[in-house]
Amino acid sequence: MKAELQTYLQATRALMLAKLDGLSEYDRRRPLVPSGTNLLGLVKHLVGIEYVYLGTSVGRPPAKQLPWDADGTVWEGADMWALPTESSDYLTGLYKEACAHSDRSIAELDLDTPAEVPHWAEGKRRTTFGALLVRVVDETAHHAGHADIVRELIDGQGGADAEMLDEAGWSEYYLKIQRAAESFLTD
Repeated sequence: MKAELQTYLQATRALMLAKLDGLSEYDRRRPLVPSGTNLLGLVKHLVGIEYVYLGTSVGRPPAKQLPWDADGTVWEGADMWALPTESSDYLTGLYKEACAHSDRSIAELDLDTPAEVPHWAEGKRRTTFGALLVRVVDETAHHAGHADIVRELIDGQGGADAEMLDEAGWSEYYLKIQRAAESFLTD
């Protein structure tokens, strides 16, 4: 089970990083929805997810505290966007380091290893490494879905099923859905 979860996690991590391929620094950072969601911010957020849940929570904190944790700005959303001083290389490097750190935890810990999440409410912090591994797989997949949509808004590059249809096929499919929705418009 642990190996299967790790395989899913590694594949989804790779998808997250692939969403940055071929884009300018601007496109990697720009928010395209009212919540401010952006590609590089999603990667930055996942750095903390990996380190906290598969590291700190099992007594294996990162060697160096993340800047947005150290100054407390994580609680103001600082982990969801890249500062001008944080390059793509810097943040993707941190993500790769966090993933390697997590992979070492996965290799060395049993799923039933006790864990304690420091930012969870008092009395609800205790869990297991296995529960946190499932959570990280879920969280990474969740944000990979966001990344699919943001990337599509940037340059039309869709998710895994983008190759199903050509441009004309996708236009026809879109119009079919639009016409179905319009049938619910009222005067």
